[in-house]
Amino acid sequence: MLEKLKEADERFVEVETALSDPNVYSDRELFARLTKEHKALLPIIEKFREYKKCEADLAEARELLSSGDPELSELAREEVREKEEKLDAILDELKILLLTRDPNDNRNVIIEIRAGAGGEEAALFAAVLARMYTMYSEAHNFKVEIVNANATELGGYREVTLIVSGEGAYSRFKFESGVHRVQRVPETESQGRIHTSTATVAVLPEVEDVEVELNPADLEIETIKASGAGGQYVNKTESAIRMIHKPTGIVVECQDERSQYKNREKAMKLLRAKLYDMKLREQMEKIAADRRSQVGTGDRSERIRTYNYPQGRVTDHRIGLTLHSLDTFLDGDIDHMIDALITADTAERLKNGSVI
Repeated sequence: MLEKLKEADERFVEVETALSDPNVYSDRELFARLTKEHKALLPIIEKFREYKKCEADLAEARELLSSGDPELSELAREEVREKEEKLDAILDELKILLLTRDPNDNRNVIIEIRAGAGGEEAALFAAVLARMYTMYSEAHNFKVEIVNANATELGGYREVTLIVSGEGAYSRFKFESGVHRVQRVPETESQGRIHTSTATVAVLPEVEDVEVELNPADLEIETIKASGAGGQYVNKTESAIRMIHKPTGIVVECQDERSQYKNREKAMKLLRAKLYDMKLREQMEKIAADRRSQVGTGDRSERIRTYNYPQGRVTDHRIGLTLHSLDTFLDGDIDHMIDALITADTAERLKNGSVI
């Protein structure tokens, strides 16, 4: 690990030198790439240099142990103990900083929410989740767009697609993929019986046009009338777009914009994200066939969380965490859960040795 840290330190010096070159500054693409690399390396190098200083201080304190002065030796012995503890702590921090980073963490994110079992109640729960993610995003200064929504008469969603934009958006949402279960008494339930419904969430990193090539011959594009719960504009013009990727059978729809051109652009964005996600999952299956992460960002058929209204609790089944703050959780206060999932994933990857 220390050898890799030395290599990273050398690369950091190279990047800093390059960034001071006026020729690099005039090349916007190169400058942006080097700035991004500098930002990624900076916390690792700062911690590594702290480690080297602590190591030098420890060596100096050990020399004082043999000074022959009893009082000085006692002080040196205490300093050796402190520096050894600090060195161990810095090493632990470096291991976490050196974990193989998810290259998608800084991307924007596409969140697809679909009503599952439970009919209208499931659709209403899908709307609750969309609101929760929207409120969370706004609290963290992420931009939220609804790019496709199939609403019900009672205000639920059969399905809804959000794009959340902002640095690190994917890193905060990637553990939300899976089946979310709700237990509550529906408003239409006259006898007060608790019903169980589900909604599925899929989380996809947004990708650039150049990262996924689309052959026009592989696309079947249809213009359709927008669907929804009504309103002046819905169903009056064929501005919505349905796009079918013939080689894979993937279908995407976009009806959020009144402009057919804009809906087409957003549909292409959704399709690229789905194709990228498919490729990513194939790679992950090959790499991790015999090593499953405890948390996982992946199995969308996995029941990951239960929202129990009568007991006011939310439980994440992957890490066994229960929070008795359902109301604030549904208002977007989900950081504690997200941080716990990230911590569990970090611990699992450390155990598996996923270090650069």
